Amino acid sequence: MYSPHTKQPGSKIPSPRGIRRACSKELYRTAKRLKQFIPPEAVKQGEELYYRKVIGNLIWIHDNYSNKRLLCDWWEKEVCGEIAELWQVPERQLASAFRDAFGG
Repeated sequence: MYSPHTKQPGSKIPSPRGIRRACSKELYRTAKRLKQFIPPEAVKQGEELYYRKVIGNLIWIHDNYSNKRLLCDWWEKEVCGEIAELWQVPERQLASAFRDAFGG
């Protein structure tokens, strides 16, 4: 039975470039939902931090790519605190904005 959420046989892990672009887009959408200015340098550092965390957990993230809620929970636990500190925003507000932007 076909389901759009089941993994196709032979699905490949995304390339580092694709991962970097996805991380950048997700944080851009999150920053927009915060409705406050975040310095470009802080955004760049946040993207780099997020990229490194994703690369470190790539197999697990790839295995759970269709479970947005689980991925958002991982993001809140592993990434949110460090980016909130870097961007100087409340952690709960950042987590809420990310869930809104990511769809989880």
